[in-house]
Amino acid sequence: MITILEALSNPYRLKIIALLRDRRIHVSQLAREVMISRPLLYMHLKRLETAGLVTSKIELSEDGKAMNYFELVPFELKLTPELIAESVKTLTIKKSGNSRSQKASEEEDY
Repeated sequence: MITILEALSNPYRLKIIALLRDRRIHVSQLAREVMISRPLLYMHLKRLETAGLVTSKIELSEDGKAMNYFELVPFELKLTPELIAESVKTLTIKKSGNSRSQKASEEEDY
């Protein structure tokens, strides 16, 4: 669940999902529609693929060019307090280099 929520936490990735909702799209066309470079698009697509939200397929065009198409994997996300509680068990929370004044401030919040 954390991987999916992280993948969905970016506006470009949300736009990609919206564009892929009804069709599969060649990567060059998708880059034009999202209005970002192909390298940046590939970075976002990789995050979506890792989360299991999109898939890709390379096909040969009539002139022999490799065409990379992406499509949405059907999904439904149901978020419940119980699911969040289970997912929290897998989290690793990094502690930043808290200064003495930050620690004191945090302790005052409790």
